[in-house]
Amino acid sequence: MRILGSALAVLAAMACSPAAQADSLLDYVGECVPFARAASGIQIYGDAWTWWDQAKGRYARGSVPKVGSVVVFPKSDKLRLGHVAVVSRIVEDRVLMLTHANWSRVDGVRGHAEQDVTLFDVSPEGDWSQVKVWYRDMEGLGGSVYPVKGFIYGTPDRGAPPAVRAARPSVQLTSRNPDYVGSLIDAYAR
Repeated sequence: MRILGSALAVLAAMACSPAAQADSLLDYVGECVPFARAASGIQIYGDAWTWWDQAKGRYARGSVPKVGSVVVFPKSDKLRLGHVAVVSRIVEDRVLMLTHANWSRVDGVRGHAEQDVTLFDVSPEGDWSQVKVWYRDMEGLGGSVYPVKGFIYGTPDRGAPPAVRAARPSVQLTSRNPDYVGSLIDAYAR
């Protein structure tokens, strides 16, 4: 009976851990936080909105996007737990591509990973403090503007504890042939 109970517990844990079952980063279905951690290599845990403050003193942070960095969306009326996504490509000064999970619906369900989707800086100062995000249901940029805290880089901050190591982004972070033109059209054609 004890063995059966242990076996059931292991099976239940496996069923609740879709990241462990994914053959590819892009097969992931779940929350944005575990996905961003796996995609970026940045070892921060907890709700997405807490990542910015958790990174202080551990990972370098800033307002300039870099490939492999994590963009942090604070909690808001539309994002109750915030959101984190990983920069996969920089297209131009105000347009980049993200790889993230749990944003658009795929077959009516949230949680799926999306690779190289458009992020457009719509802030008045061009400082990435306000953005629009590509949304599958619209096949283009969504209508909402989201605030952004900034970018967490995968390099340890000055004075970071020795346990904080440089992050290594996943090799599946971006596709071989991203659609740069489509990304620019998403941003500027509307």
